[in-house]
Amino acid sequence: MPSSRRLLLSAVLALAAGAALAAPATKLPPAPGDMSLGSPKARVQVVEYASLSCPHCARFNAEVFPAFRAKYVDTGKVRYTLREMLTPPAEVAAAGFLMARCAGPGKYFKVVDAVFRSQAQWDGAIKPIFLAIAKDNGLSEPQFEACLSSEAGYAGVNARVKSAIDAGVNSTPTFFIDGKKYEGEMNLQQLDDAIRAAGK
Repeated sequence: MPSSRRLLLSAVLALAAGAALAAPATKLPPAPGDMSLGSPKARVQVVEYASLSCPHCARFNAEVFPAFRAKYVDTGKVRYTLREMLTPPAEVAAAGFLMARCAGPGKYFKVVDAVFRSQAQWDGAIKPIFLAIAKDNGLSEPQFEACLSSEAGYAGVNARVKSAIDAGVNSTPTFFIDGKKYEGEMNLQQLDDAIRAAGK
């Protein structure tokens, strides 16, 4: 197993063992590799730590995120950032994030959405499902294979997971709304309340 993948699995074990306490409530500073939507000048910051193999994250993506995005992100009220975390099977989650990044910043969130929505099909071989997503987003099969074999790519995932653990994240989804930590799924009403409180 390549060394970077061993590190990736070590990071997941560290996550399961616990993590440091979260920082005090204040807007989180930018982190290397951040992928964001919405105006940088938005009054409220929402950071979600999510894993592409997390069913709770997939449900939030399908049932809550579209309305949240339309109400807050697309209107310039919220700057939303997705930060990558891994849950078992860690290598599947990592592969999904690598593929999203290889597709390019303009297609990152489209690939993330497609991977989340593909979870229901994960009862057999996952690679053909991911290849179809990759092709739908402009990657050829050789590009897809190169992406999932990239040691630099896995090193980047490892670094982002370590940053998440250092930030006190030990479950997904975890949200930081102007620095205040919320663990677990949130519905739109809960987001409304948290964003209203943050905007005061």
